[in-house]
Amino acid sequence: MMAGYYELKLAKNGEFFFNLVAGNGQNILKSEMYSSRGAAENGIASVQKNCSDADRYECKASGDDKHYFVLKAANHQVIGQSQMYTSESGCDNGVESVKTNGTSTDIRDLTKG
Repeated sequence: MMAGYYELKLAKNGEFFFNLVAGNGQNILKSEMYSSRGAAENGIASVQKNCSDADRYECKASGDDKHYFVLKAANHQVIGQSQMYTSESGCDNGVESVKTNGTSTDIRDLTKG
């Protein structure tokens, strides 16, 4: 299976964000918005550092019976959020996928359009 990778992107409002993409092409984690490229790159480094630690994940339920998780840094700041899953087991599988793919050093800069 192909390894995961990060996509560094520029939002329409000029802010930066990144996605962690699994080897199968599925987007498994989306970051917060950052005011600078450097801050977004630091966010990627934080995912790389924290993704192996089970204590950094928090699974949550949304109002419409969907499940998602957030990945937090050591200071409890949210680094990224998953997509919505229809079940808790889907959420758990998503966490495992981020643990597997989050250490990737493959960062694809998509900010140049």
